[in-house]
Amino acid sequence: MSKVMVFGTFDILHPGHLYFLTQAKKSGSFLTVLIARDQTVLEVKGKLPQHDEATRFKNISDLKIADRVVLGNLDDKYQIIKDEKPDIIALGYDQRAFTDKLADILDKKVKIIKIKPFKEDIYKSSKLRNK
Repeated sequence: MSKVMVFGTFDILHPGHLYFLTQAKKSGSFLTVLIARDQTVLEVKGKLPQHDEATRFKNISDLKIADRVVLGNLDDKYQIIKDEKPDIIALGYDQRAFTDKLADILDKKVKIIKIKPFKEDIYKSSKLRNK
């Protein structure tokens, strides 16, 4: 079994997220989606998400794409990655938060891939939030 992990806020779900999750799922046989905690989003983006972490967790779970959905760890942002031991980490094309140290904390066997965007000029959370 090849385990894939993705992580993100997933606040305003849109077709770009669906594309990202579907492509990540195709990269392996088991997909874990890590939902950023509200406090982490506040620290990284300087504002709380529109939807709280429980709602975002439910929304991702309801899509039935992920095999497992988890909330991030407030103390060690990388702990869930260490616990889950994915074979692949799939990042969004514009994902930056917590990616700079990934190679340092991961087992060298873990592959990091970037998923290409899906109509990023239309389906980007920051653009949709401003509408």
